[in-house]
Amino acid sequence: MKILLDECVTKKIKAHLQEFEVYTLNEMGWNGLKNGNLLKAAIKQQFDILLTIDKNLPYQQNTLQHEITIVVLDVKRSKIQNLVELIPKFKAQLKQFEKTRVYRISP
Repeated sequence: MKILLDECVTKKIKAHLQEFEVYTLNEMGWNGLKNGNLLKAAIKQQFDILLTIDKNLPYQQNTLQHEITIVVLDVKRSKIQNLVELIPKFKAQLKQFEKTRVYRISP
């Protein structure tokens, strides 16, 4: 499972996703890419999931056009303690995720 962390998600979360192949936008050299171009680049590099806290992204993009799963962690800020609380739910739902779909994980 190859996961891309959006710019708004702290890279500290990688320590809690060690069983996956996880990259940040910075590691990919994609800082500053807008959502549409970011999704295209992620698909080209065969990412399975874009992990974000950007609740607006599903409304800004036609996700049906992008062969990637978008997972929105429903937190107010990208503080590690807020994100860590949602990781067990994320992992529990992982097998149900489908490409072109958006999933919101809430506390």
